[in-house]
Amino acid sequence: MNQRIDQLDGKLSMAHFYVAFIALALGGLAGLLQTLVRTGEFILPFNIGYYQVLTVHGVLLGLVLTTFFIIGFLYASLSKTTGTLSLRVRRWGWIGFVTMTVGTSITAVSILLGKASVLYTFYAPLQAHPAFYIGLTLVVVGSWISGFSMFSHYGKWKKQHPGKVSPLISFMAIITMIMWLVATLGVAATVLIQFLPWSLGIVDTIDVLISRTLFWYFGHPLVYFWLLPAYMAWYVVIPKIIGGKIFSDALARLSFILFLLFSIPVGFHHQLTEPGIDPSWKFLQVVLTFMVAIPSLMTAFSMFATFELYGRSKGATGLFGWFKVLPWGDARFFAPFMGMLIFIPAGAGGLINASHQLNQVIHNTIWVTGHFHLTVATTVLLTFFGISYWLIPHITGRILTKAMNKLAIIQTIVWCIGMAFMSTSMHAAGLLGAPRRSSFSTYGNSAQALEWIPYQIAQAIGGSILFIGIILVLVIVINLAFFAPKGETEFPIGEVAEEAESTPMIFENWKLWVGVLVILILIAYTIPFIDMIQNAPPGSKGFPHLL
Repeated sequence: MNQRIDQLDGKLSMAHFYVAFIALALGGLAGLLQTLVRTGEFILPFNIGYYQVLTVHGVLLGLVLTTFFIIGFLYASLSKTTGTLSLRVRRWGWIGFVTMTVGTSITAVSILLGKASVLYTFYAPLQAHPAFYIGLTLVVVGSWISGFSMFSHYGKWKKQHPGKVSPLISFMAIITMIMWLVATLGVAATVLIQFLPWSLGIVDTIDVLISRTLFWYFGHPLVYFWLLPAYMAWYVVIPKIIGGKIFSDALARLSFILFLLFSIPVGFHHQLTEPGIDPSWKFLQVVLTFMVAIPSLMTAFSMFATFELYGRSKGATGLFGWFKVLPWGDARFFAPFMGMLIFIPAGAGGLINASHQLNQVIHNTIWVTGHFHLTVATTVLLTFFGISYWLIPHITGRILTKAMNKLAIIQTIVWCIGMAFMSTSMHAAGLLGAPRRSSFSTYGNSAQALEWIPYQIAQAIGGSILFIGIILVLVIVINLAFFAPKGETEFPIGEVAEEAESTPMIFENWKLWVGVLVILILIAYTIPFIDMIQNAPPGSKGFPHLL
């Protein structure tokens, strides 16, 4: 367990990380330009459109950065705990990577040429060039190839170790990829069956309700696809970094199973204001959405139990004495821990978004954008940065020097300050009715628009600080990949506390849990989809007419 992962496996992971951080640089620049435009004092050069940079920002950071980083992390985790990848698995991993990269390039070119300014949700009736949809399809197909290669590797380990509980981080990696594969069926269906024929001129119109429903069938579990790898690091890596033990292996596995079950059949809570969906089905999915709070609270309990047990082992006393003995000077801990803390208000905002009544206040306002910036842009990204500070040098055979560790601490603080400006002003402006996805220029000098100006300026300040944070993390990553001193860096895998209960083998029953997931999806979506198809608008082509 103390050895480096296989160098060829490491190269596969690093290839994914290189694309992820290139996406961070370009997507972050697009985000900075957005915030400057919203002040009304900055005009984009070269006739670049506002929604063009908005699409670049959303696609590169929400889809490309996260997907590439996660797959690279999952490959490394599987290689570390279930053995070196076979030649066949590694070959399919590279095929998946190349397919995703080609798809990303095609999509990026279509956006940069101004042919696909449709945001990352690509809602109809906005229409992009066919290259945009073809590129997205290739990204999804490439990720499927990678996912099935991971399943093959994990299945081989299971056959070689019958009756044994699989390594915790590998179990979590497989749950994450199952969630991704099931969720992306929705976006693949709407792109291949609806958007692509429509953009090619094969059909004249599109059923907007079905397209949005299929997107949000994918869109909400996408959030948990972002979060679960962060939770992997919290549960398994952070205890080792601080010198403690995993509180409970069984509790960690149960929380991931619950995330899998309750994160997919809940897309309607993004469509609470849309007609055409019976309110009873919206209510059912809102209930299922709130069920996700249970594994989130289980995670919070488990993590803070780990921290407290560690603190007590170091002689800490009192209610919060353990807080003082945590390794605040270690960026590998500090960055993910700040992500954990920020997830508390982020989770509270998520409950507001999912509530039918409270959602009426903030729906389609910039409040929702502020919520995303707390979840994926802070909780998830800070954890991903923390992972990079040990995983990249572990793969490249280098070390995180004191100087780079100090710079990583500074980067985390800079990020939190920038996000405090950015997200707080977005939430406040949303409560005042400021629209989501808008440059606000269409509102001119109306009294309402003037009311939003201070918050737009605060967002520009926050965006500028965050861009400095992006530059800092890119400096650290480049150093760890190419210039840091040679040495051995640990891949920290925590051990389970001796007092923890043993893990029931039922958690390894994949047929059971995937079967329950399928049943929940069928219950939540079958009848509503039949209603949508039977009551499709006159002349609506695409999906309904192909059934």
